[in-house]
Amino acid sequence: MKILVINCGSSSLKYQLIDTERELVMAKGLVERIGIEGSLITHQANDRQMKTETEIPDHTVGIKLVMDALLSPEHGALSSLDEISAVGHRVVHGGEKFTGSVIINPEVMETLHACAGLAPLHNPANITGIEACQALLPEVPQVAVFDTAFHQTTPAKAHIYGVPYEYYQKHDVRRYGFHGTSHKYVSIRAARLLDRPLEKIKVVTCHLGNGCSITAVDGGISVDTSLGFGTISGVIMGTRPGDVDPAVIPYLMDKENLSPQQMNDILYKKSGLHGISGVSADVRDIEQAAADGNDRAQLALDMLCYQTRKYIGAYAAAMGGLDAIVFTAGIGENSALVRAEVCRGLEFLGVKIDPEKNKIRGKEADVSASNASVRILVIPTNEELMIAQDTTELIT
Repeated sequence: MKILVINCGSSSLKYQLIDTERELVMAKGLVERIGIEGSLITHQANDRQMKTETEIPDHTVGIKLVMDALLSPEHGALSSLDEISAVGHRVVHGGEKFTGSVIINPEVMETLHACAGLAPLHNPANITGIEACQALLPEVPQVAVFDTAFHQTTPAKAHIYGVPYEYYQKHDVRRYGFHGTSHKYVSIRAARLLDRPLEKIKVVTCHLGNGCSITAVDGGISVDTSLGFGTISGVIMGTRPGDVDPAVIPYLMDKENLSPQQMNDILYKKSGLHGISGVSADVRDIEQAAADGNDRAQLALDMLCYQTRKYIGAYAAAMGGLDAIVFTAGIGENSALVRAEVCRGLEFLGVKIDPEKNKIRGKEADVSASNASVRILVIPTNEELMIAQDTTELIT
């Protein structure tokens, strides 16, 4: 079955055409600068790549270019759009309504619009992508796969905030969690690597990239996660601060004469590893600067590793045990230094990393020492495959 996976941003869209029976990516690409001067599409299929600069005024035009690329005699992967069995869409926020992926119908679209205020930077773009695909492929089933759905299993004690309960009732203020598709995928892969039933293992999954989140997965179920109502809390990230005392925010607004929008800009775009290091939001640049003696770069790395280690310990306590730690996403998959430093000090839990095995980048592997009782796994995430698989299950 051939599934087209679409991930729409406000001015870009990523896509993959996946053969789910073979778990094979037949084509993939990126449409950039939609509605902006200098827009282009980069498309790759069968080791052939094309890059075309052209005017792309909106997402519908962008999706049309994707279809044209997929059908291209030179660079395509399809002979007809009829070969597409369904389109799977990444949708960031499903609120409390959606606990799993769903086939999109008018009622679902209505709920997505209602959830837009919970993710104003993401959901409107996701909705635009869905509507563009519906216009161009009206007979093809469309499926929404939510970042938040995997975390809807967390108990109230983990997702209700200690503010007046009426704000949860009136305004849906609670912990939602994100990166759910990634956490679900790597926890399933972890069970297979451990050769144990998913229902029988306790795993902490560490999605460490430009955005970071840590999740406690007990028996395949998310029971707690570090990201919350928005995408700021938890461990320090590329440009976001992670956990911060809320009292700091009005204090800084007063001292610096900041508007709410300016404060929001600082929290989302000027904080985190970049704000601490003063070097970059990219851990590769920060690691190099730290190696060159930059104290602030070293501090940024220390903060990331310490905070991740602290969450692992907390989640092991929350689950009453720990069988494996999974590292995934850009940093987790590629930084041996971060993996080693996160695990340092967790020996009391049975965590012990093998320095030689840990010398890998972007490969699925068990990097724990042979005598470790808690396994340390590196698992490259594959959110697109997870979306394609969810889509296939719903339409068959």
